[in-house]
Formats: sequence, structure tokens, C-alpha cells
Amino acid sequence: QVRLAESGGGLVQSGGSLRLSCAASGTFARINDMGWYRQAPGKHREMVAVITRDGITNYLNSVKGRFTISRDNANNTVYLLMNRLEPEDTGVYYCYAQLNHILTVSSSWGQGTRVTVSS
Repeated sequence: QVRLAESGGGLVQSGGSLRLSCAASGTFARINDMGWYRQAPGKHREMVAVITRDGITNYLNSVKGRFTISRDNANNTVYLLMNRLEPEDTGVYYCYAQLNHILTVSSSWGQGTRVTVSS
């Protein structure tokens, strides 16, 4: 069983910053891609940022230049530093990990952490 434990969400004013963290634990050989997705009220879940094991990143256009994703492979942890937050960034943020089990791969999701940006 694999668990992704997220932390760092909360309420912040527009222009403020938050840092999300997600630590993976359980049984797997290693983690391939890790990332953050979000779901705003009434909208579909969307990719915010992903990072490969080698550190290659990809971002949602609207967060480029404001958000930075990073990871610590030794501790199976991924971070999302969010600067210059806007009300449109409000939503539930989910951590994602693609797990390598040698012969197979699987996906795991966190339970979500809420981010609310007030105007």
C-alpha cells in the first residue's frame, strides 16, 4: 500500500505565497514522475506541474513564472512553491506519483489539500 501525505494548503491573500509538500511512503521500487493537479469548484481536475525523476519540469501555462515544482528523490517528496497567488488558483491540490514496481507501474494520488486565495 502506498500513501501520499500532503501538507501546506490554507488561506492566503492575493499576491501571497504557499508551499505544498507531499511525501510518499509504502512499497515500491522507486518513483518516476511526480506532480501536482488541482480541481476548482465546478471544474475538471487539471495538471498544474509535473517533474520527472531527472528534474525535467512542465507547467500549466497560467502558473509559469509563479509556481516552482521540485523534488527530493532520497525522501520521496515533491514540493510546489506558489508565489503571486491569484484567486483563480483556488482549489483542491492533489499530489500525484507514478510508482515503479520493476515489472509494472502504478499511479497514486493524495487526498488533496485545499488552497484558497482571497481577493
